[in-house]
Amino acid sequence: MRMQSQAVLHGIKSSKGDYEGRAFDSTTFHLSVDMGQSSSGESIGVVTRPFKFGDSSEFQKWAHLKAKWPITGVMCDCEFDVVAGADNSTKLTLLGIRPAATAKAAA
Repeated sequence: MRMQSQAVLHGIKSSKGDYEGRAFDSTTFHLSVDMGQSSSGESIGVVTRPFKFGDSSEFQKWAHLKAKWPITGVMCDCEFDVVAGADNSTKLTLLGIRPAATAKAAA
């Protein structure tokens, strides 16, 4: 099932190279996750969760923001594929991401 959502993007990392004869090429987006719904025990605040999307060239679409990246992150429009697991877990796969139409620093 596809789902549209907004999320706070805290960081982006491009990775490209070769490790032990295996090539890798990806961009990882670190989005906020509500810990209250995704953990057992007590929690305060949010953590970021890494989502791989595209290859390292995806990073270039965001590189112009590097000098003015707000510490609070950037609000983004995201599209996810949501798959329910047999153990009541939910697997999210990032299908698309872009700064929200009114993107400024996240409040």
